[in-house]
Formats: sequence, C-alpha cells, structure tokens
Amino acid sequence: MEQRLKVSSSPHIRAPRGTRSLMLDVIIALIPSLIAGIIVFGWRALTVTVVSVVFSVFFEWGYRKMMKKSCSVGDLSAVITGMLLAFCLPVTVPYWMVVVGDLFAVVLVKQLFGGIGKNFMNPALAGRAFMFSWAAAMSTWVPAMSKSPIFLGGVDVVTSATPLTYMANGMLPEGMSTLQMFLGNVGGCLGETSALALLIGGIYLCIRKVISPRIPLCYIITVAVLTFIFPLGNNRFDWMLASMFSGGLFLGAIFMATDYVTSPVTARGQLIYGIGCGLLTVFIRYFGSYVEGVSYSILLMNICVWFLDKTSMGIRFGVSREDKKRAKEAAKAAKKAQKEAAV
Repeated sequence: MEQRLKVSSSPHIRAPRGTRSLMLDVIIALIPSLIAGIIVFGWRALTVTVVSVVFSVFFEWGYRKMMKKSCSVGDLSAVITGMLLAFCLPVTVPYWMVVVGDLFAVVLVKQLFGGIGKNFMNPALAGRAFMFSWAAAMSTWVPAMSKSPIFLGGVDVVTSATPLTYMANGMLPEGMSTLQMFLGNVGGCLGETSALALLIGGIYLCIRKVISPRIPLCYIITVAVLTFIFPLGNNRFDWMLASMFSGGLFLGAIFMATDYVTSPVTARGQLIYGIGCGLLTVFIRYFGSYVEGVSYSILLMNICVWFLDKTSMGIRFGVSREDKKRAKEAAKAAKKAQKEAAV
C-alpha cells in the first residue's frame, strides 16, 4: 500500500505544542496592554475588546457551521483576531462598527481563503483598513484618563490630538513627555498607546519562543535609525524616541508583523521583511495624508511575503553553488533552443 506524507496547514512547529497553546501565549502577552488601555481610557476599552472577541468567535463558528466544515474556534485564533482588531481602534468607536470589522476580518480575509494558515494578509489589520470607510469615527481620539462611558449615547466626545498628529506637522507632541508616551498616558488607539505594556508582552513571547525577536527588532530599529537621520523636528534624539513610542509601532512590530502565516519563514526573508515594514512606516508617516503608517506598511509587506520566501530560500542540502549555476545555464540554453526551433 502506498504511503504518503501528510502535511497540515501552517503554523508548523517542531515542538510538543499545538496552535491552541501558541495562541494562548499570545492572549496572555496581550493582557498587559489591555490593562493599560482600561487604566488610560476606562472600562469602555474592555467592552470594545469583549465585543470584538465575541463576534470574531461567532462569525468563525457561524461560517464554518454554514459551510459544513469542522469547528475551529477551539484553536483561539479568532480570539486573537478580535483582540488585535480592538487594540488598533479608538475607544469611542461604535460597537456596530466593531462587529462589521470582525465580519470582514474573519470571514472575508481569513475563512474565505480556507481558515487559519491560509490567509495571505493579517485579518485584524485588513479589518481595520476596511473600517476606514468610516474615517471620522476611526479618527476620533479622546484624551488619556478621560474614562469614556461604556454607552456613549448622545454624550459629546471631547477630542484630543495624538502624538502623531503633532508630529505630522513637524512638531514634537505638546504637553506629552517621552515617559508619558512610553507608559501610554497619551491619546490614541485603546491597545497601542503603552509601549511598556507591549514590550512586556513581547519579552514574554520571546521567552516562550512563540516569536523570534528578528522581525520586531529590524522593524523598530529601522524606524529609529530613519527618524534619527531625517528628523522633522529640531531635536534628533527626542524626535526618534517620539516616533518609536507613539502610534502603533510596538503593537504592529511585536504582535502583527510576526504573524506566522503572513510573515516570511526564512531568516533572511524576515530581516528584509522587518526592514521593509520600517521603511514603509516612516515613508507613510512623512509623506502620506494619514499620520500613521504601521497598518498599511505591514499589509503591503504581507503581499510581498511569497516573493521574500522564494528569493531568500537557501540552497538545498547536497547542491553546490556550481550545480545551481550550471542548472540555470542549462535552463537558459534550453529556452534559447526552443525559441530558435519555433522560428
């Protein structure tokens, strides 16, 4: 009887751990950021996150039930999608809009391509990009420690400028110290303001060997170097620190750019991928009409992952560089012969 090797969909790990265990570690790593969001923006940060998680799980369960596929909600990947989508939203975003974003992220970006391991871009970031169909709601920021009510109703929202808003105009954030930005005591999305909380989560994931520090370090260092060499403000060092600690840089670099499915598998590819994310982030922040570039930079690099994997793959074991060169020359000669024969 013929025996065939069966290979499951990614992520592939060489350890006695499953997808559920990896996803549980990511959830644990996101808890410090959730706590920071609740402290800075109030209990609405928790309710937005809970709504996003509940409907992400519901849409994944409902789609697979409708298509008569096996239930996959137990792997906790839908929980991660819901949390990450909520983390990159303003705390005042309407709940119905969160539900729409979950539907787009889980069904259109993830499940229609086959489910976990088969989507070509990060579902949470794609959902966030789609939600910019309602640009006003997605660009309404409240001051830190404003404690937004759980049900906004007809209450007028007091808006505030984020650090990136000032920096887009070539100014360092007014009334916001570097320490405040590092701790997260500033306006912004509910789960991305505290670089400290995100860094704690990233260190936990590295210790647990869930992620490699290669992509986050390349991403963050690239942004740091570029903003130090080409500052828009007067003080290079302060401008670099403000660029690193404001916006979603740490959230994107640690939790989204490192997604197993949508990031390169080779070490060289991961280096190029991280540097590319950093370059695009700075270019969009400096020259784009939108002040933040993290989400779109990662989505653009997601599209390039297949090319990075293909071009950065090492030489097969037992094949020398000379063998590879001869094979290329033989292929060129065969192609030339075919053209001549056709003529």
